Amino acid sequence: MGTTTKKKSFFKKTLALILGFGPGIFAIGYTIGTGSVTSMIVAGSKFGMQLLWVLLLSCLFSGVLIFAYGNYALLTGETALYSFKKHFKYGKLLAILIIVGITFGQWNSLMGILGISSNIIYEILSINFEGLLAYKYESVLLIATIIIITFYLLMLVGKYTFFEKVLIIFVTIMGFSFFLSFFFVQPLPADVLKGLVPTIPNVTDGKMLVAAFVGTTMASATFLSRPLFVKGKGWTISNLKQQKRDAITAAVLIFIISGAIMAVATGALFYDGKGVSNVLDMANTLEPAAGKWAVTIFFFGALSAGLSSIFPCLLIAPLLIADYQSGTLDTNSKQFRIITAIACVVALLGPAFGANPIEIQILSQVFNVFVLPLVILGIILILKNKKIMKNYRTHLGVYIGLYAALFFSLVISYNGIIALLDY
Repeated sequence: MGTTTKKKSFFKKTLALILGFGPGIFAIGYTIGTGSVTSMIVAGSKFGMQLLWVLLLSCLFSGVLIFAYGNYALLTGETALYSFKKHFKYGKLLAILIIVGITFGQWNSLMGILGISSNIIYEILSINFEGLLAYKYESVLLIATIIIITFYLLMLVGKYTFFEKVLIIFVTIMGFSFFLSFFFVQPLPADVLKGLVPTIPNVTDGKMLVAAFVGTTMASATFLSRPLFVKGKGWTISNLKQQKRDAITAAVLIFIISGAIMAVATGALFYDGKGVSNVLDMANTLEPAAGKWAVTIFFFGALSAGLSSIFPCLLIAPLLIADYQSGTLDTNSKQFRIITAIACVVALLGPAFGANPIEIQILSQVFNVFVLPLVILGIILILKNKKIMKNYRTHLGVYIGLYAALFFSLVISYNGIIALLDY
């Protein structure tokens, strides 16, 4: 009887911990999508753990930015783009550039996400229904259409708490799937330690992957949407400590889950000299080492990663525009429905043209890097402005983190430009 009660209470505590997650769940949803999974697997399969240092720095700076943007919202009651427009001379231009840049990157990413997710479902179905093999293009396009229509209809429910609960389910499945996969195949401990030493792989697409890594882990959308999600949660100035914990937890979980994916690819593919160029390669990451069960587990992780990113990617454009207009998001408005419908049509372009979703995904992550310096500069200028912040002082450690993040983002943006020119 005692053991059963203990088991029940442990289960209840774990469930309460997962369901008690705040707006940080959106940070994980934005950050660890199929873009992140793809980048981590491609990097792990080609370079082992060599880019772990990029992931660590990106997560560290992400934590600082999530915290800074969240705190600003709680202290002033204002959101990011609305503040840029309201307080700065060239704030309108800055806000519009950010909206265009992020929407372009996120909608491109949405094409890749939908392509990879529908390909994963197709691969699962084709194992059981071999007749589908002759109709791959039609099947993938049909699956993609069903997914995006389903998500669009769910969007019309339009409640913050609903989006949060759906994301919690997907992110939890994703996290457990990748952790289970990690126990099947592991990298050498020495390689993990070497990966913390900053080096860039001396190959043609090495710079591209570094930029994609930062683009997917330091996602500008994550930081800019933070004030709106914090307000959507109903948090106020009394929740400052909770906001800080939530930001740290989100950054730590992003590092652990992303690192586990890279480690799985290193253990299963890198040591055997196998690369990844299409969706099935991603699934086959584990099969030689752990059999069909591991492939199924990994499939569910990758699929959950994709599905957990569709909501945030569809939300981003109406969210940023609403932020720019008034600082609040109305999910029942006509504007919201029209913009999300356009995003759904754009998402279907990748599967419709039969494009390689992995290439689309990595390119879209590289584009995300170019808006990043503007987003970091924006929050630095706001926090330094005494008229806006009044009596609130930002801790020196936060400033050091923000300036270091700005320098890092400029180096990576330069790196990204060179990578795209080479591409």
